[in-house]
Amino acid sequence: MNFCPICATPLETRLMENVPRLACSDASCAYVHWDNPVPVVAALVQYRGGVLLARNVAWPEGRFSVITGFLEKGEDPEQAVLREVEEELGLRGRLKGFIGYYPFYPQNQLILAFDVEAEGDVALNHELAEYRVVAIDKLRPWDFGTGLAVRDWLAGRQA
Repeated sequence: MNFCPICATPLETRLMENVPRLACSDASCAYVHWDNPVPVVAALVQYRGGVLLARNVAWPEGRFSVITGFLEKGEDPEQAVLREVEEELGLRGRLKGFIGYYPFYPQNQLILAFDVEAEGDVALNHELAEYRVVAIDKLRPWDFGTGLAVRDWLAGRQA
């Protein structure tokens, strides 16, 4: 973003409370781009005795993750995660619980992860290339993003 969305004046970087922020260069305009994190919901989908992981069409072969999507304006996170499961997989989900929240700094996101049990027949939407159901004893977390939710979910099962 190069110009103020309020008055179209060029933006400049200003140090505000020791943090560099984009702000309007016009002294009479108070616009500051705070760059707050974007909320994302994630569903660890329990499906047919395992955990369903999917590969986004933009990802390389072999990279799978839990189901994620953006929280819409005015939407409850619990409703959003069930909506994402239905939209992306064509499955009916039932919320089993909240796993935790996880900052994902590379994309300025805050992930809200939920445990969801799903049933039905998978019908992938256009965002997903493929899926696999991984046996729970074979499921291994990865060390960033939603992988931390997988780690915590697995640890909670052993407690």
